[in-house]
Amino acid sequence: MSTHSGIPLVFGEEVSEALHAGDPVVALESNVITHGLRYPDNAATAKKVEDAVRAGGAVPATIGIDGGRLVIGMGDADIERFASSSGIPKVSSRDLPVVLARGGMGATTVASSLVAAQLAGIPFFSSAGIGGVHRGAETTMDVSSDLVQFTRSKVAVVCAGAKNILDLNLTMEYLETQCVPLISYRSDDFPAFYCSSSGIRSPHRIDDEALVARVVENHWAAGNNSGVVITTPPRPEDAVDLAEAEAAVAEALRAAEQDGVTGNAITKYLMRAVDRATGGKTARANMAVLISTAEVGGRLAAAHARHVRERAS
Repeated sequence: MSTHSGIPLVFGEEVSEALHAGDPVVALESNVITHGLRYPDNAATAKKVEDAVRAGGAVPATIGIDGGRLVIGMGDADIERFASSSGIPKVSSRDLPVVLARGGMGATTVASSLVAAQLAGIPFFSSAGIGGVHRGAETTMDVSSDLVQFTRSKVAVVCAGAKNILDLNLTMEYLETQCVPLISYRSDDFPAFYCSSSGIRSPHRIDDEALVARVVENHWAAGNNSGVVITTPPRPEDAVDLAEAEAAVAEALRAAEQDGVTGNAITKYLMRAVDRATGGKTARANMAVLISTAEVGGRLAAAHARHVRERAS
């Protein structure tokens, strides 16, 4: 166990060896294990995501909170325990100091995983879909902490864009205002999670992995302490039609208003409502996107590690 600025970190052996050798590592959240699929599908999917990172040429580091410590690289036994236990809280960066101080278990979100990744010295993180600005945010002020954390953590985020239950135009406006670089890898458009395109053009398309690595390093070399968002669309065979998804979201939003669902409960409610409306199609796509994004994250992390080595030699 090591301590960084008073925060105890426990590294998995594989992750520790990779970081020491300068090999590529990709951080992963644990919230998808505890608050996503039901057991045992959640444990099986978590392992498939880790295998996808390895297939991309990097070492996976699934992050969790256990006994007041940040676990950087959960083992199979840890994943099984998190997957089969009930009542493990979802911990964003706001909640992280409280849960660590109390000494219990916690599942990290995108935002808290970025905090942990930076503390651990891991420059790449992968997630299927990031949070964003919620629809109606002009009156609710509901903006995901993911977006705020991007401005504070020097970690490159590989994702399939943002969830289509959000206001994606405002999400991209927020990233632009906060000077967070947005790159679409081998795609012209900003993807919408399990939809190949949101219909919004991306500011930058880059097809070359080495060029992505140089962009990430240039951003940090310029003195920025923020992240870089790199989007990759779902595979065509996994994607959900945008019009079908939008119709399902509209229906889910009406139901949420009728049921009085607001605040941090809205995302889970909407995602489940959309899944019901599409006959389970979006849940299957969600699983597939987790895996395909992790593989791309592994490849981009490997390209970045090669670039860092070449620059140092």
